[in-house]
Amino acid sequence: MSLPLVVRRLGRQPYEPVLAAMRAFADSRDDTTEDEFWVLEHEPVFTLGQAGKPEHVLAPGDIPVIRVERGGQVTYHGPGQIVGYPLINLRRLGIGVRELVDRIEQAIIDTLEHWNIVAMRRSGAPGVYVADAKIGALGLRIRRGSSFHGLALNVAMDLEPFRRINPCGFQGLQVTQVLDLGGPGSLAAVEDKLLDELCRQFGFTPRPAVAELPPAAASVAATHAA
Repeated sequence: MSLPLVVRRLGRQPYEPVLAAMRAFADSRDDTTEDEFWVLEHEPVFTLGQAGKPEHVLAPGDIPVIRVERGGQVTYHGPGQIVGYPLINLRRLGIGVRELVDRIEQAIIDTLEHWNIVAMRRSGAPGVYVADAKIGALGLRIRRGSSFHGLALNVAMDLEPFRRINPCGFQGLQVTQVLDLGGPGSLAAVEDKLLDELCRQFGFTPRPAVAELPPAAASVAATHAA
């Protein structure tokens, strides 16, 4: 059975108002709420996950560091990187957290395959890798049976800020991006394929994309941004 998926293409956004909106959506949803996928770029920010250790933030400089409730360690978000927030009711889909992670990772792997980029998982290190370099990161949280936070896929960005941290808590971990591996530098092109692959993994039918947050979440975001 195919389920609807509300797709919100939000463009470039500061991190904290979107975080507040996502939390508000997660707190207010119930079993009748349709699943959503928010896709966007963030202004430069380091986020430190629930298990994050401050010592993995080496030299943030003028980039803010924000501690959040997602799983994982420290990562960087910035322009040229796709950030996707799958706000999915796992109970309705009949899947657990491990399967959620596996399907998101597979969607990224299959997306990259469109440009003959061979990507893979690594045991004990969630995310997606090309050779020894990380290209896609995951950090999720489950609340009342539904997911929030999500994934980041490097497309065509300044990778220098990753040298200011131990990415995902691994000293010396290399990072890479789609453009450097022969793929497109267009976020829209990669977003389209990523959305297709996510829908295929989860059996969703996407609704026509909208470019704004849900009204209640938008109100929370506006208050937070003020």
